[in-house]
Amino acid sequence: MGDYTKNDSRDGAPDNKASASSEGVRINKYLSEAGICSRREADRLVEAGQVSIDGETAQAGDRVFPGQKVVVAGTEAKKEEEDILLAFYKPKGVECTSDRSNPDNIIDYIGYGKRIYTIGRLDKNSSGLILLTNNGDLAYRIAKAGDRHEKEYVVAVDKPVTEEFLSGMAGGVPILDTVTAPAKIRRTGERTFDIILIQGMNRQIRRMCEYFGYRVVNLKRIRVMNISLGNLERGRYREVSPQERRDLYKLL
Repeated sequence: MGDYTKNDSRDGAPDNKASASSEGVRINKYLSEAGICSRREADRLVEAGQVSIDGETAQAGDRVFPGQKVVVAGTEAKKEEEDILLAFYKPKGVECTSDRSNPDNIIDYIGYGKRIYTIGRLDKNSSGLILLTNNGDLAYRIAKAGDRHEKEYVVAVDKPVTEEFLSGMAGGVPILDTVTAPAKIRRTGERTFDIILIQGMNRQIRRMCEYFGYRVVNLKRIRVMNISLGNLERGRYREVSPQERRDLYKLL
């Protein structure tokens, strides 16, 4: 094993809290805090006409005030009192979606029993750590600052890893009409390496490897910020510990 080839990064600023209740809460934020889905997914539900406020179809930007009834696809949306944050070892083949019509959706696979959704994504053909929560504010803060927080992966490729490859991956790679941020990377075997990213672009590591003529054979995420996969078994989840939560909020 070698030292990480690295470039420095800086954390972003934390997000602010919601406005006072007298001003109401935007419908997408309300749904995320109720553990229904992420804000982005909430916007899609509103656009599809599946959300109502006191019986009226909700529109983008609508606000929810205390005492109002919000219904999503026939089910009332209420904020859970319990603050849930889970670390899950996602197997290959499971999709990070809350869409129950998808037979491979992560929610049915876990079967947690309470409304939760993923913080970020991990593609279907990858495995490893994914966080799930019903805390919309936490999910939003992590997503908003996602380009400034570390995510660590172990990767196997189809041919020997060279110093030129490591240097190129660390320095930034042109993919998806942009150049990736500098990364930390180290060889762990003839055809394996660890890499730490501060971005979450679609199929980022696979695309980066393809740029240099490599194909990813196996990809597993082992850490998101301060939360590690550790000895968690594939297909199982655990509650994030109080100390991990405290450290997480410090990073945010």
